[in-house]
Amino acid sequence: MPAPIILVDEKDNQTGTAKKLYAHQKGLLHRAFSIVIFDHQGNILLQKRALTKYHSAGLWTNACCSHPAPGEYIKESALIRLNEEMGFKTEIKKIFDILYKIELENGIIENEYDHVFTGTWEGVPNPDPSEVTDWKWISREDLKSDLKLYPENYTYWFKLIMERMDAQLNS
Repeated sequence: MPAPIILVDEKDNQTGTAKKLYAHQKGLLHRAFSIVIFDHQGNILLQKRALTKYHSAGLWTNACCSHPAPGEYIKESALIRLNEEMGFKTEIKKIFDILYKIELENGIIENEYDHVFTGTWEGVPNPDPSEVTDWKWISREDLKSDLKLYPENYTYWFKLIMERMDAQLNS
């Protein structure tokens, strides 16, 4: 049985726990993390979410995203999940937080306090097929172009993360 996820307030203070599906059906604000992986040339590792996911199935997104379980440290949970989802380990560092709410398909509401991490890694991932249906390395320029031409191919949170990263680089 999956661990519950952590409910939080707008300052990321824990307010309780809930089952993941219930929290997404009710739009409850909860803690999450996202990891963006770069190679040494600045390319970004994307994963295509498995078609069996209950939301955002088949969409391209960052290398890993999930929820820490109660009692877990966010960074350590993110490292474990990256290895489980994509089959590799690397160092990561937190770069910012994003708070967002969006209604998705199937009555799902993503309402997340998302801790965003980045890391650098080279290689060929070994993704879990129950989580990831495809993966690719893409240059920042090609990604920016594709996000403009085909935004519907990407997860909502990944588009927000990339906007924020671009804004930080251009400031």
